[in-house]
Amino acid sequence: MGTASAAPESRIVSTYDDDPQQVTLIVYSAAMSKTIPVTVLTPRDRSTPSPTLYLLNGAGGGEDSATWDARTDYKQFFADKDVYVVTPIGGAFSYYTDWQRDDPVLGRNKWQTFLTTELPPLIDAQFNTTGRNAVAGISMAGTTVFNLAIAAPGLYRSVAAFSGCARTSDPLGQQYIRFVTADRGGGNLENMWGPLDGPGWRANDPYLNAEKLRGTKIYMTSGTGLPGPHERLEDPFVDGDPFFLANQALLGGAIEVAIDQCSRQMAGRLAELRIPADVTFRNTGTHSWGYWQDDLHATWPSIARDLR
Repeated sequence: MGTASAAPESRIVSTYDDDPQQVTLIVYSAAMSKTIPVTVLTPRDRSTPSPTLYLLNGAGGGEDSATWDARTDYKQFFADKDVYVVTPIGGAFSYYTDWQRDDPVLGRNKWQTFLTTELPPLIDAQFNTTGRNAVAGISMAGTTVFNLAIAAPGLYRSVAAFSGCARTSDPLGQQYIRFVTADRGGGNLENMWGPLDGPGWRANDPYLNAEKLRGTKIYMTSGTGLPGPHERLEDPFVDGDPFFLANQALLGGAIEVAIDQCSRQMAGRLAELRIPADVTFRNTGTHSWGYWQDDLHATWPSIARDLR
């Protein structure tokens, strides 16, 4: 069972019952000196202890409309399941990591500390949890989930990376991080982990530190970037919008090509180390929500077994 101790000043400031299934917590992070909204889907049966799934958003950090709540059926999916689903709102373009320095654009980011040290004990104290945890994330957070598990051994029984690049210190991985954090977010990459050829980047490269994932159940998914079942006008995720479909097929396809390369490298490294991993490489599929909803549905039964 994973355990963690809250920093002395981290605390739940207020709670809001959004609906019978969802609670929003306002959590003060001592590491970042600010409050962070955290949504929690509650179990079907709150009378008995349930495990916790930390489910992370992608590059926008949940601050935009690209969220599990807005883009998928995750509320309906978890409505009949006995699990707490915890999602922080914030951290856009931060890679949910501990930055070495405050950034003029992206501010202070100590998300690894928040997610591994500050938040879990507060969740366990607030709700009727078992103390057994898993973590899953898409895109940007698909890198994060590996680093969280490496930084906090034993905290998570399993990690799931949906279309996440598990390389950070090689040219391909750094090119993708530059696209997310610098080009889209306006952040300075050296404020995150220091010089690009420095030890900070290697220390946060899951591929190089894969041995530290031994004993944690691993789930990885990616597509090839080729159009698949969700690249259709009649697909509910496209909703008949030809411009949305073109963007998903072209930009989402190009991104997923790079992600697939990273994922295959990581799968190969895990195989070399004889670390078991449940890997799904689709023959088609872009970097888009339809596939991530499919991934969540497909992996949840296995994650649920890990949490028993």
